[in-house]
Amino acid sequence: MRRSLPVIAIAVLGLWVSAAPASAAKPPPEPPKVTGPAVSCLQLPNIRQTEVRDDQTIDFITRGGKRYRNTLPSKCPQLGFERAFSYQTSIAQLCNVDIITVIVQGGGSRLGASCGLGKFTPIESIKKAKS
Repeated sequence: MRRSLPVIAIAVLGLWVSAAPASAAKPPPEPPKVTGPAVSCLQLPNIRQTEVRDDQTIDFITRGGKRYRNTLPSKCPQLGFERAFSYQTSIAQLCNVDIITVIVQGGGSRLGASCGLGKFTPIESIKKAKS
């Protein structure tokens, strides 16, 4: 009887391990459709909100509801996790030559990595998935 117990435990563990990746194996969402040529700058007063997608992608939503995707030239450490950043500019525009700085939250805000922006590509609005 003692020999069957480890075999059962291994079999149950094998089922659990094999089931875990199946639920996580969703296909990635389709990339949004580009709706026009990329631009170098956005007017600051027109930026209504931002949505950080990952360490290299930020969506900027304007007052008119237009969405611009900025794909940074390189990954920006902790940007996708923190989902918060700051920037400084001396003009009323945010441009592809500007630098963003990740805001590390928790235990008081502190600054993280600084990373350059890319061009702003207009894209279709992202449709929310039905639950």
